[in-house]
Amino acid sequence: MKKTQNTTKNTTRKQGFWIMIVAAVILEAISCTMYFTSRSAIRQEAELRATTELRKAELEIELHTIDAETAAKALALLVQKHLNSPEAIFDDTRLAVQTLRANTSMAVAFVPNYFPGQQFYEVCSSRLSEDSIFTRNIGSAEHDYTLMEWYQDGFEHDSCWWSEPYLDDSGSKTMVVSCSYPVKNTKDEIIAVVCVDLSLDYLESLSENLQVYPNSSYSIRSNKGVDIVSLIDTADGGKYIPFSEEIDATGWHIEIIIPENELFRDLNRIGKIVGILMLLGLAILALIVIYAARTAQKMVVYAEKNQRMEGELEVAQTIQKAMLPKVFPPFFDRRDLNIYGLVDPAKEIGGDLYDFYVRHNKLFFCVGDVSGKGVPAALVMATTRSLFRSITAHEEEPSAIMHKMNRALCDQNEQNMFLTLFLGVLDCSTGELAFCNAGHNAPIMVRGERLEVRGLEVKANLPLGIEPEFTFTAQKLLMAKNDLLFVYTDGLTEAENKKHEQYGEERMIRHLEDCRTLVADLSPRRVVEEMKADVKRFVDGAQQSDDLTMLAIRYQQDAIIMRNDIQQIPTLAEWIDSLGIPEELNMPVNLALEEAVSNVMLYAYPDIKHGQVLVEFVRSQVAGAKAHEQIVFIITDSGIPFDPTQQPPADTSLSVEERAIGGLGIHLVMQLMDEVRYERVEDKNVLTLVKTLNC
Repeated sequence: MKKTQNTTKNTTRKQGFWIMIVAAVILEAISCTMYFTSRSAIRQEAELRATTELRKAELEIELHTIDAETAAKALALLVQKHLNSPEAIFDDTRLAVQTLRANTSMAVAFVPNYFPGQQFYEVCSSRLSEDSIFTRNIGSAEHDYTLMEWYQDGFEHDSCWWSEPYLDDSGSKTMVVSCSYPVKNTKDEIIAVVCVDLSLDYLESLSENLQVYPNSSYSIRSNKGVDIVSLIDTADGGKYIPFSEEIDATGWHIEIIIPENELFRDLNRIGKIVGILMLLGLAILALIVIYAARTAQKMVVYAEKNQRMEGELEVAQTIQKAMLPKVFPPFFDRRDLNIYGLVDPAKEIGGDLYDFYVRHNKLFFCVGDVSGKGVPAALVMATTRSLFRSITAHEEEPSAIMHKMNRALCDQNEQNMFLTLFLGVLDCSTGELAFCNAGHNAPIMVRGERLEVRGLEVKANLPLGIEPEFTFTAQKLLMAKNDLLFVYTDGLTEAENKKHEQYGEERMIRHLEDCRTLVADLSPRRVVEEMKADVKRFVDGAQQSDDLTMLAIRYQQDAIIMRNDIQQIPTLAEWIDSLGIPEELNMPVNLALEEAVSNVMLYAYPDIKHGQVLVEFVRSQVAGAKAHEQIVFIITDSGIPFDPTQQPPADTSLSVEERAIGGLGIHLVMQLMDEVRYERVEDKNVLTLVKTLNC
């Protein structure tokens, strides 16, 4: 029996021994599996994090380089218009620098001796601060820009080209990379090179998030391998994990290098602890390892999901902002329009939108507010903006545009989301504004002549996305010179302070009245910024609960206002001379306007001593098989209804004694102008004279 007991004991010991060995092997295998699984997960997390930061940096740098290239091309166009006026190029470079967000310098360097007496002529504007720009001519024998790489690139490449990093000791006074773009004359000869500088310090500030770990390194290299931004230190000979991306717009490469010991430091420490715990107790260690493995896996998965979600939200926010107009002033070649818009979302992505563009000399614009917040609202916003662009490309009547947008938004609207929208079409030739409202806040009209601030009387209609067959009603009004239309979303009037008091429509109108001198003298940008500042003062740090959107449109035609006095007729000639129309048209245009304005004073104001006649001037492009330009004169008065185009034509075959008095004036106007038309708008006579230019 004893022998049996010993045998059993030995067997038990052997079983226990083998169990311990098997348990140790299993635990070791589990430990190894956990270690390499965690290592792989951590590497994947690091790769995801590095890739996300690289793409963010790539997108941010691309936005700035695209801005720089766009500014270079715009400046080249401005310079081409002022080749005979070197002084005007100073204003051109200042205007171009103002459009860029980055603290930078821009220069235009002409080929030597282009301007008589100026061997070297390089106009440079440098942004010293947010509100300060310094402009000067830095070309000289000491600063021979023709030897600079960026200048030579302008002759070698017929498009925007980025230089290697260099020290700009004359313009930006720092290390920069430069974008070059050639300026050509009418003979397609390169006569100057536009240079836009981006400082390496500024690029480094855009890249500061690339240091994803305390001891990680990063760099931005040109396509020739030259460091633009560099924080690389691999002198210790350790192992490193590199991640890189290419910036498509410039060919630069961004790289992040993470030391392995930094990346797996915590994992190695946990491995040592696990080893000690294995010596103390296999059973406890097994439980801890299993628990730790499961916890680590959950944490890695959660971190990956959270990082991916944050990255996707940031990308979505960037894409959404890119959909909105962001270059102001938007139309460098137009003097009749001044526009500024702003969207301030309450969350990362919002549901407010504004958009505008000009087609056939008509300004199409809209401001909308989607119900709800977050990603669903952003998707509806993007869809609405796309519908607005596509439908208005073929349709000009606001109610028809609204109807088509409404039907499209109602289709498959499973989320039951709706949208309020104000949509307008402004004829830049006449000032006529056709608009349609879909449940949106009524805009504010600031009349430039009288500095009067009042809300528009609009028909509400239903919001979009509710009833597919709803019939929308459009309205019209006439905008005069310096009139400003202020369109906003309820994020302005419903902004709340810490006491839950709302900003309100009355406070908004009162503030516009208080600063209406700004409306008369300054740009829509200042009006919007003043309104935003007043809302910020009101909420006093309270959390923003809704998206805030504002769009200000100022109509500023060339015009002259005359008293109802024939003695004022000679002032027309001086005004016409200032318009810059072709010299051969000065006399016939002057004669036609004198006759038309004299008719107004004689017939629209027959018994009225006091009255005014407004004459407005507009240039417009007419599309067709062959595009051509028209000059348009709009004569407006508040007299009695009088349509000169309906007067019987003068019989020029009769002698002076036989011919009836009158009729020759309008006959002469119709002979001199290509088109004459009359309208009665808002109790005013509107006579439009059109002359087509020979192209």
